[in-house]
Amino acid sequence: MLKNKKLRISVIIILCLCAGIAVLTAAINIRICTFADKRILTEEEAKNLSDVDCILVLGCGVREDGTPSHMLEDRLKRGVSLYENGVAPKLLMSGDHGQDDYDEVNTMKNYALDAGIPTADIFMDHAGFSTYESMYRAKEIFQAEKIVIVTQQYHLYRAVYIAEQLGLEAYGVNCDYRTYSGQFMRDVREVLARVKDFGMCIFTPEPTYLGEVIPVQGDGSLTDDK
Repeated sequence: MLKNKKLRISVIIILCLCAGIAVLTAAINIRICTFADKRILTEEEAKNLSDVDCILVLGCGVREDGTPSHMLEDRLKRGVSLYENGVAPKLLMSGDHGQDDYDEVNTMKNYALDAGIPTADIFMDHAGFSTYESMYRAKEIFQAEKIVIVTQQYHLYRAVYIAEQLGLEAYGVNCDYRTYSGQFMRDVREVLARVKDFGMCIFTPEPTYLGEVIPVQGDGSLTDDK
């Protein structure tokens, strides 16, 4: 009898904890999406911005042959279009280049070069290992103050929120030119990622790497490693 009572109490406690976590997760997600929503623009609206330091294109998967995945290709397509329409004078390609055999940022730069953008206008952040780190480094290493972020819509809310919390004036333009396989699981992971980065923005830990300041107003070729 006593064992059954203890079991019931334990189950109730666990259920209450689960309910509390679910409510907190929902509240954080609503907070982030509501906060960022008014800062997410169309490309036409972004053209009306002034004094934007750079267009920050967030990295994504690169295939074994060095070509961008569909998601990354669409981010680059939008970033190039915004640059060509005069939204900002510089592109900042932020992605994962933590290993010699995996390089998002040079793939991103090569795409922009192929589109005719001068190398001086293309900066590479080789240590953009996460959305949080990309935003932190955009401010501290590349000295950006006002940026336009390019990524898919589901990811854009978190990116804009982080940037604003770290002291950047940030806007976002999505690049959803198509649908992507596996999107449901990405949406699920994003719900959890928003909770994680909500906490990161409170405690503001330093990224994996900082390093020398490279102002994005200067020459992007300073970030070349090849």
